[in-house]
Amino acid sequence: MTVQPTFSTLLERYFTQRLVQQRQASAHTIASYRDTFRLLLQFAHRQLHRAPSALAIDDINAPLVVEFLDELEKTRNVTARTRNLRLTAIRSFFRFVAFEAPAHAAQIQRVLAIPAKRHARALVPFLSRAEVDALLAAPDQRTWSGRRDHALILLAVQTGLRLSELTGLHQRDLQIGTGAHVRVIGKGRKERCTPLSKNTRAVLAAWVKEPQRRPDQPLFPNASGGRLSAHGVQYLLATHVASATTACPSLKNKRVSPHVLRHTTAMDLLQQGTDRSVIAMWLGHESIETTQIYLDADLELKQRVLDRVTPLNGKPGRYRPDDKLLAFLKNL
Repeated sequence: MTVQPTFSTLLERYFTQRLVQQRQASAHTIASYRDTFRLLLQFAHRQLHRAPSALAIDDINAPLVVEFLDELEKTRNVTARTRNLRLTAIRSFFRFVAFEAPAHAAQIQRVLAIPAKRHARALVPFLSRAEVDALLAAPDQRTWSGRRDHALILLAVQTGLRLSELTGLHQRDLQIGTGAHVRVIGKGRKERCTPLSKNTRAVLAAWVKEPQRRPDQPLFPNASGGRLSAHGVQYLLATHVASATTACPSLKNKRVSPHVLRHTTAMDLLQQGTDRSVIAMWLGHESIETTQIYLDADLELKQRVLDRVTPLNGKPGRYRPDDKLLAFLKNL
């Protein structure tokens, strides 16, 4: 008789074998999926009054998962997008369980059938060239941290690297001689090289001559020579945005994150007439369809299209209020 693996065993295998060994998932993906299951197991413990290590596969059924996702929205005020990310992690696990414990196929199919929640998709935020210039001028380059921040922001805006890719860079990933480029391992363990402009190459060439604080330090280290955290990058960016607001008031109404700099790169490429497939390759997108969001946000492109279209012959009219009695009936 074949012994069916327990839920605890399957979850451990999923992280160690499926994510780490087989898929070689990034640290960010593993951390996100880990947090999802920590929240799910805590929820199941409250609902079923059973220790997480004692849970059975049958306990994590579709109704429980739906209740968990609903609670996230109600008690933690998470967005529909975050809810869907949690559901993606749970689906990934149950697709793994389908191979390891096929006896639970019916339950697995019901969990996989849980639909993602639809949500409004806002236009991607990005910075204008004037805003970028003001932001680059904000760091005080008379200081070590100011020179670091200026080089980091310039590289981010020119290359469109993700935050994890920026903070994970080392000097060995940078080529500043002939054919200057930066090399990263992005999502899905895909390697890509992004060329550097003449100005970016000059700034980075000067930056790498700064005295190292640790032999193994990243390209953009923190004060002690270690890796900058996501919070650290967000903090330095917010500081410089606040300073740049004086020279460029429009920044006051924008929430500038590292990902907004990535969007800015894409929009700059698009407005220069770069093909969508090239932008997708530049940013390391899995699919060219991901680049569609930049077309949606490019008002200048839409205006150029409108200018080429023969205008419709609309005529202005004059507003005439309804009769008082008709207005009363209309408003019932």
